[in-house]
Amino acid sequence: MSGLRYVYAVCRPFGTPLSAQLTGVAGVPPKQLTHHGLVAVVGHVPEEDFAERPLRAHLEDLDWLSATARAHQNVIDALTVVTSPLPLRLATVFLDDSGVRTMMEQREDAFLRTLDRLDGRVEWGVKVYAESPESPESPESPDSPESSESSANTASAAGAESSENPDSRAAPSPAKPLSGRDYLRQRRGQHRAHEEKWEQAEEFSRRLHETLSGCAEETRIHAPQNAALSHASGRNVLNAAYLVPRSESEAFVELVDRTKDDSPGLRVELTGPWAAYSFSGEES
Repeated sequence: MSGLRYVYAVCRPFGTPLSAQLTGVAGVPPKQLTHHGLVAVVGHVPEEDFAERPLRAHLEDLDWLSATARAHQNVIDALTVVTSPLPLRLATVFLDDSGVRTMMEQREDAFLRTLDRLDGRVEWGVKVYAESPESPESPESPDSPESSESSANTASAAGAESSENPDSRAAPSPAKPLSGRDYLRQRRGQHRAHEEKWEQAEEFSRRLHETLSGCAEETRIHAPQNAALSHASGRNVLNAAYLVPRSESEAFVELVDRTKDDSPGLRVELTGPWAAYSFSGEES
């Protein structure tokens, strides 16, 4: 079959076959390419999409990128069930099988060391989100246009009602606007409440990370997720990855579950098990 070679991961030889229905990028089933004691899991992809120039353009297309990432992840997930793969970064492409083997030859020692470290282990992700505290309506400044306009409109409405209905009772006078001192005091109180909320969230996240680190062989702290990209509600306070032996994963999950209700207003999310992306040494 012609085309370029898309490399998903490198792993040790494994005996359990992948599903015959499994397809990867470009809808092509992955195959194994063996070199010494290593296996590269590869697929054939078309040059018109994965040669250098079209690939660079595709990487700016979020729809194409998302579909490709899902297909890539499908293969990695299938590998994670049967072995402990070392996933390569998205869109790792070579001209042919010879190019893949050359890469494996050049990096063989590093691959073997990393695979030894990851053998029998999976990655779990834990995120903590602080829900934005309910903010009381912002007090109006005593000399704000809104305050003056509201008072004037209320008085005007009351006058109109009185003229149309002489027997109606006099409308109550509008609430007295906040003084400048009261306005500033209320604003300071709101700011202090927000700061205390974030401090509590950070302290909870610190304690949670310390607890979970005791059950993991390695950990990584990632930058907080951008809410505009993740579409997750709340502020991301903790975004961490934990390398855990498969045999201890059930205990790790139970430990996370026990913490989920420890602090109101905080949301703990657990994802996995994943291939050990965060511990592979590969670029994202």
